[in-house]
Amino acid sequence: MVVLYEVKGRQARLLDKQSVAYHPDSAIWLSDDLVVAAVENSFSLDVFRVVQGRLQPLRQIPIGISPRDVVLVSASEGRFRLLATPYSGKEVVWVDYAPEQPEAATRVQRVKWCEAPWHPVRVQRAPGAPAGGVVAACLDEKRVVLAPGGSLQEPARNLLAVPVETRIIPRQTRPSPSGQWLYVALETGGRNLRFNMDSGELQWIAAPQPVGSVSVLPLSDDLVIWGVDSRLYLQRLGADGAVLETRWLPVDGFATGLQLADADADGVQDLVVYNSAALPKKMGVEIIYGPLWEQARPQTP
Repeated sequence: MVVLYEVKGRQARLLDKQSVAYHPDSAIWLSDDLVVAAVENSFSLDVFRVVQGRLQPLRQIPIGISPRDVVLVSASEGRFRLLATPYSGKEVVWVDYAPEQPEAATRVQRVKWCEAPWHPVRVQRAPGAPAGGVVAACLDEKRVVLAPGGSLQEPARNLLAVPVETRIIPRQTRPSPSGQWLYVALETGGRNLRFNMDSGELQWIAAPQPVGSVSVLPLSDDLVIWGVDSRLYLQRLGADGAVLETRWLPVDGFATGLQLADADADGVQDLVVYNSAALPKKMGVEIIYGPLWEQARPQTP
């Protein structure tokens, strides 16, 4: 299902849901009335238009891979450039899509990046790429790659390799708000890292438990949230990456996606948590209302 909710204040109301093939694992807004979902079993991006609170199927774009993620890379004059990345395999898919133009105008281009390039994200800048580009964590190759400027034709280049034992696996990357740091959630190994996008310096960040992190969201250059099973931990860091303080927030499942939004429109950022494998009778998606650091608990739950 692709599901549409309306959030007003601190109340959420289900507006509509539409069936798709098995395992839609990413859904994003293209504009105020356009939504696209990456759907695994149909090898497609499914586009919907929101009309009076209802999801109207608009187009299914075949892309030839089973997509794990879809991100909006750019939008201009009614045209959208999308990037879809796979659950497994080395090929990513660039899609140029204009909903008001005939279906034949949609351009789909596949290019090899790395094995399992998960959770791509736009970055403002990177070493050797002052204009930035798109970064992804290569789950099965233990490295992070960069497509400078959102290159459609060339393979992504190596941005950093995790320089440790083979069991350390990069799962997700996210830039800090200023763009100075790229934070990398490591799925195993009991620590994470951040990479300086100006100097290329790499810093290890100690984790408060031996298990790995599955998601990451920087709140500032030196304040970051990490997602693990049934909880989040927030860390305030020093200039050298040393942990100055750690605080905790409980969640209802496996916190694989984190997003900032002022959901209740009170001027304070809230945290939307997308849980996979939520606990029985718990919510798959939840909102933690800010301020986030102030309400997090200083002790391990």
